[in-house]
Amino acid sequence: MPPSTYREVRLAARPGRDLGPEHFEIAEVPLRAPAAGEVLVRNLVLRIGAATRTLMADAHGLPMASYEPGRPLRGSALGEVVAAPGTSLSPGDLVRHDFGWQQYATLPAANVRRIDPARWPDPAACLSQGFAGWLAVDRVARIRCGDTVLVTGAAGGVGCVAAQFARLRGAGRLVGTTGSRRKAGFLLRELGVDAVLVRGEGPMEEQLRAAAPEGIDVLVDTVGGEQFQSALALARRRARLVVVGALSGQAAGGTRSHVALDTLALCSRGITVSGLSATDHRASAERWEEEFSAGLREGTLTFPHVRLSGIDQAPGALLDLLAGRHLGTVLVEPT
Repeated sequence: MPPSTYREVRLAARPGRDLGPEHFEIAEVPLRAPAAGEVLVRNLVLRIGAATRTLMADAHGLPMASYEPGRPLRGSALGEVVAAPGTSLSPGDLVRHDFGWQQYATLPAANVRRIDPARWPDPAACLSQGFAGWLAVDRVARIRCGDTVLVTGAAGGVGCVAAQFARLRGAGRLVGTTGSRRKAGFLLRELGVDAVLVRGEGPMEEQLRAAAPEGIDVLVDTVGGEQFQSALALARRRARLVVVGALSGQAAGGTRSHVALDTLALCSRGITVSGLSATDHRASAERWEEEFSAGLREGTLTFPHVRLSGIDQAPGALLDLLAGRHLGTVLVEPT
């Protein structure tokens, strides 16, 4: 039997530049039974993402609405159906939804998606942020055999997957950026990256010139700022630059990430710059899951992640993610 109450993480107050524990509140609330057409889900795993920080601000022009103080935070979660009256779901079914940051969720059945556990060696891998990285590599940049590819934030949830697919698609030289020597070692040993640029160990452009002296053909950018500008400086003719994130701005509490663009370089070298939002490509989600899960089963892909236990760990997990302390996708088991 489900409990009469559960815990959820709420936005206590909108943060300014600095985010701290005081901006979160863990509340105990009554558990509401589902009405006909609704589903009660016990959340098993929730994903912590940098976008949560952006949505804590009173942001405008984003594909999702900002969080409201006093209301629970949202985020992708994997859960188990407890009850689903008047629906095609059954108790015990695994489902994915966007009402994480809480131990239980009661929501319309139309807002959940059934997950086939036989498809996934670890069902939590369905929460991978790699969809955006796969789209960048496969659908936008369309990597060709022999391309030199740069993935910024390559040890993050998106970057880890983008780097692996870049190699599978034939990248001739694969370069990544990260924030520590520990992560650089992981990228070199575990993901087969050829060279790693480490933030803080000298100007990024100089590091990139040494790692890719002939320039780059493809950029998958999750960071922005100096790293994007360095890639643009080293972009070869007809290079494809794909922007899937802006962690440099998000980590600092901003909702903007500004860089200077040399438009003459863009047109004279035929460089394309594409902004990519995974929300615009929902029709490709099934194909992505098929390929990613097959790679995990066959051992050609991995799902780097960290998993923490307890709903009270979620706020600290976000703070640590923004500070660059975690590697891969960050997951929290809320119960």
